Amino acid sequence: MLADLLRWLLQLQGFELILWCIALFFSLLFLVQTIISFFIGGDSSDFDGDADGDATSFFTVRNLIVFFTMFGWSGLAAHKAGLHPVLVVLIALLAGTAMVALLLLIMKRAAGMRQSGTLQLKNAVSQVGETYLRIPAGRSGMGKVQVQVQGRLVELDAMTDDSADIASGRPIKVVSTLNERILIVTSSLS
Repeated sequence: MLADLLRWLLQLQGFELILWCIALFFSLLFLVQTIISFFIGGDSSDFDGDADGDATSFFTVRNLIVFFTMFGWSGLAAHKAGLHPVLVVLIALLAGTAMVALLLLIMKRAAGMRQSGTLQLKNAVSQVGETYLRIPAGRSGMGKVQVQVQGRLVELDAMTDDSADIASGRPIKVVSTLNERILIVTSSLS
């Protein structure tokens, strides 16, 4: 089979031979890279050739392979459609660049999804919410509030330094945290 492929490639000439060589070589590299990423993990910055480990960097080995794989196949498709070689190269360049841009967008979104789901109360400071259970005045007891933290609505324990109780259903603002477990809130939203 390999001998037949080599014989077929040697029958090709010029521009078409170059496009086939690019498409086949980088497709093989893409396949090897994909297989290796399953065994060593998709975040291997050594294999990506990315010195700082940033998955959203434009110049990586992965992006180079993706670019030339798409360049080769789209160039072949445009060549087989009978387009002029200059137009074939332009289409191949655009397709390769578009694929790398799409890959970067996907990697950036995936990197954003990797953040820890652990709720950190410090992220609630300065947020506005609503009292769920009455909060006694002067830190004399604990109530509950509902507030947006890290993109989700959560119900948390709260105390206040206000001189009056904060009734249920009242708007509050988070001032600080106590022992990283309890919110300190105020009914003054200014």
